[in-house]
Amino acid sequence: MTTNTVLESPFAALAKKTWQTILVTGLLAVILGIIMLVWPGPSLLVAGILFGIYMVVSGIFQLVTAFTHLPSTSFRVLSFISGVLSLIIGVFCFRDDFTSIVLLGLFIGISWLFRGVAVLFAALAESGVPGRGWQIFYGVISAIAGVVLIVWPISSIATLVVVAGIWLIVIGIMEIITAFGVRKDSHLLEEPVV
Repeated sequence: MTTNTVLESPFAALAKKTWQTILVTGLLAVILGIIMLVWPGPSLLVAGILFGIYMVVSGIFQLVTAFTHLPSTSFRVLSFISGVLSLIIGVFCFRDDFTSIVLLGLFIGISWLFRGVAVLFAALAESGVPGRGWQIFYGVISAIAGVVLIVWPISSIATLVVVAGIWLIVIGIMEIITAFGVRKDSHLLEEPVV
């Protein structure tokens, strides 16, 4: 005797559970974005404190790695120096609010500058790179944004808070829409078993 029953496939089960996670993530992004737009000053302070915590934790892990996991002496020395510098930057972040925000702005600016220059030179050096024009454009814009953050870290990072708040709201709305789409379409993944 055969009966037609519908058993839930692993993908369908995952989709049915995932939509709730996507929805919560979207809602949290919208809430965080609104908080950043309503209270940009405190948001900057929290970002500075979190940056300080990140630098201290990162420094500790780099120091542990320098003494335990790296095979070559040169990697150990570089990891040790990087760990000590991360700890020093992290400690400076806890000295006062202004210093942590300035250091955060400088850190982001330097990383954008290096990334922009690296992408720019990679795109210029290799003519067969897909989207070469866009990569050159991205490299130039990232490098310029990095320089702006290095030269004017406070006003630039304050602008970044507003842009990040708006971006989080947009991303959150898109995730909420996606969550309901996943919920609606999850029944399409069900497989009939004969």
